[in-house]
Amino acid sequence: MTHKVALLPGDGIGPEVMNVAVKLMHHIAGKFDVALETSEHPIGGASYDLHNNPLTDETLQACYDSDAVLLGAVGGYKWENLEHHLKPEAALLKLRKSLGLYANIRPAKVYPEFLDSSSLKNEIIEGTDFVVFRELTGGIYFGEPRGIDSEKGWNTMVYSTEEVERITRKAFEAAMHRGKKVTSVDKANVLEVSQFWRNVVERVSKEYPEVKLNHMYVDNAAMQVVRDPRQFDVVVTSNLFGDIISDIAGMITGSLGMLPSASLGEKYALYEPVHGSAPDIAGQNKANPIAMILSVAMMFEYSFKMNKAASLTEEAVGRVLKNGYRTIDINSVDGKLVSTSDFAELVLHQFDEVYNEQALGVFTL
Repeated sequence: MTHKVALLPGDGIGPEVMNVAVKLMHHIAGKFDVALETSEHPIGGASYDLHNNPLTDETLQACYDSDAVLLGAVGGYKWENLEHHLKPEAALLKLRKSLGLYANIRPAKVYPEFLDSSSLKNEIIEGTDFVVFRELTGGIYFGEPRGIDSEKGWNTMVYSTEEVERITRKAFEAAMHRGKKVTSVDKANVLEVSQFWRNVVERVSKEYPEVKLNHMYVDNAAMQVVRDPRQFDVVVTSNLFGDIISDIAGMITGSLGMLPSASLGEKYALYEPVHGSAPDIAGQNKANPIAMILSVAMMFEYSFKMNKAASLTEEAVGRVLKNGYRTIDINSVDGKLVSTSDFAELVLHQFDEVYNEQALGVFTL
C-alpha cells in the first residue's frame, strides 16, 4: 500500500523538525510494509520569498492530490510588516479553509518522565491527559465584515448550526472512546454567538446519552486548566477560544514543542506541531522535534488507520524522555542535552526496540 504525503516545511525551525520526522516516518511505515510517496512544497514566508505569495495554487493542488499533509511552521520577524493577505499566517488560514479542515485536535498529555519540566507542581499535573477539539474554519478568524481604519478596528464572530454540530459530534465521538466527558467552552454570559453555540451543543449531546456534558466560560476554563487539568477529558470550543486554551495546555506540559495536532475535514487532513517557527533558534539544530514526531503518529492513526504504528511511536518518545534525554527547551539539571537530529535518532532506536518487543509479545498495546 502507498500513501501520498505533501510536505510543507515552511519557515524557521519548520524544515529542521520536518526533516527528522520524515526520516522517522518512512522508517516506521516500512516496518508495516507501507510505502510513503512524499513531495515537498513551499508555504508561508518561504513561499512569499519565492513567489510573492504565501500559498500558491501549485502548493494547494499538491495538498488536494495527497492523502495527508504534514506542515512544519510558518511566520517570522522578516514578514511581520506585510499586508494581511501576504503574511505567512494567511497561508495557513487559507489552507485550512480550502481543505475544509474544520476540526483541530490537540492532545495535552503529561508524560510521567516529564513532570519536573512543567512550571506547575507535580501533584497538579500528574496524570493530565485531555484533548481539545477546536473549530477551525469559522468564528472570528473568518467572519465578515472585518477591517481597520485610523479610528477603529472591527471583526465579526459568527457560527452556523452546521459548523457547531459537526465539531461537537467529533468531540462526543472521541469522548465515547475516552472518559465519556465533554466540556464545552464558551462565553455565553456575554456573547450571543456563544449562547447559540451552547444551545447547539446541548441538542447534539442528546445523541450521546452515555457522555456527560458540562459547560464552562472561557475565562474560568483558562483558570481551571492550570488549577486542575486532570478534570478535563475532551474539550470542545470555538476557533478563538480553542487557540487560547490549547496554548495554555501546551505550557502545562512544559513546552509547546511537546504538542502535536491534527486538522481534519470530510476529505482532507493536515498534521502540524503546535509550536511556532521559533526564528531565534532556526538553523541551530536545537528545536524540539517531539511535537512533529507525534504529529506523524497522529497521521498514522487518523489518516492511515495504523493505530499500532501510532502507539509504538508514542511509546518510543516516552522511553527517550524516561532515559533522561532532552532538547534545550525542556532541559533539566539532570537531563542529557541533545540536538534535534540526535533526539529523533534516539526515538527511531527506541521505536525499533518497542517494535521488536511487541513482536515477541513483551510489549502489549
